[in-house]
Amino acid sequence: MWGVLAFGYLLMSFTRVSTAVLAESLTRAFDITATELGLLHSSFFYLYAAMQLPAGLLADRYGPRRVAGAGTFVMGLGAVAFATSNSFFVGFLSRALVGLGGSVIFLAILRFAVTWFRADEYATVTGMTIGVSALGGIVATTPLAVAASVVGWRASMLAVGAFCVVSAVVILLTVRDRPGDSVDEASSELAADGETTSLRADLRSVLGGPDVWVLGVLEFLILGVNFTVVGLWGVPYLVHLYDLSVARASLYVLAGNVGLLVGSPLFGWVADRIGAHTGLVLVSTLTFSVVFATLTALGTPPLVLVGVLFFAAMFVNGGVSLAFTVGRRRHSDEVSGTVSGTINSVGYFGAAVVPAVMGVALDAFWTGKTVDGTPVYSFVGYRVAFGIATVAGVVALACALWIHRTRQPSTGRRA
Repeated sequence: MWGVLAFGYLLMSFTRVSTAVLAESLTRAFDITATELGLLHSSFFYLYAAMQLPAGLLADRYGPRRVAGAGTFVMGLGAVAFATSNSFFVGFLSRALVGLGGSVIFLAILRFAVTWFRADEYATVTGMTIGVSALGGIVATTPLAVAASVVGWRASMLAVGAFCVVSAVVILLTVRDRPGDSVDEASSELAADGETTSLRADLRSVLGGPDVWVLGVLEFLILGVNFTVVGLWGVPYLVHLYDLSVARASLYVLAGNVGLLVGSPLFGWVADRIGAHTGLVLVSTLTFSVVFATLTALGTPPLVLVGVLFFAAMFVNGGVSLAFTVGRRRHSDEVSGTVSGTINSVGYFGAAVVPAVMGVALDAFWTGKTVDGTPVYSFVGYRVAFGIATVAGVVALACALWIHRTRQPSTGRRA
């Protein structure tokens, strides 16, 4: 059942970062600037971010099966609409619809993990789930570049939409919300349980303290930067400054996704065994800051080092994702979806904001040149963009330090 849900999450991850490889194709298809491309990329995250808290509440009350099944179906409709769009405006709205559908899947899986796995397995399962998202990101690099060159980007996205619809049907038919449930009973029982707890009390218990918000800001900064650099500007950066083909440049972005694929399960496994969740988050944010400080200082380091740095930035993203485990440990299981939804909501708002900010920085340093209709951005522009990422890393490090030094209010233990 986890695998069925995780496949839907893989499809969501694919659509989320597919704009990196398709950047030049989309620029030509819609005749847009870097700022507009950044907006097109980030349109996925507007409704995605706004839906995280409601999605967590829905998962708590109606269960993962219906929530994830409906979300995956809507995501498929959005992918088909995006593939057939003929203007920037329609593409923007279509990609936002993909984000709306995809917004509930991760939180549904986390709620599923609370019910079906032990507490000391939660970080491992979370890490495995994020690792699956990295696999989706890998498929969205060189494999997507090859597919787009053979059948075109529109046909590729149509195929993804079809996979989403099939995945939604399989989720609805096979997933159970808790042990012993039938399909018909699962959601009604969860809804009945939800009626015993006041929604207002749940929200107050989650939103009333600073911990969840600080964890959210941490995710805002790290997710925002990684999804922007690896998910959007990484390929153009390598194409413009290293004169690589899109297919070859995507290999270095693939290295970043391999880092997330390896790092997320590894950090989760280690955290469940040694319990040093906040310490691992702290080390991860420090490493993240060093990575982007190096890129800022060197500008165009050797290509091998670029691959290593992209790998490292996404590898430690797995450690930063322990924020969800920290949040869960500081609140009751009954509100676990709401906690994860709040953290994810703030985090993905960063994924919506940072691409546009970096796009503005790149436009400010545009060389005035175009290649095959695609604007070419300068060395200085990319260096400024990496400088923004470095500042974000330093602020995230301060958030991680605060979380590490605070104790759980109810137990006095470090999370």
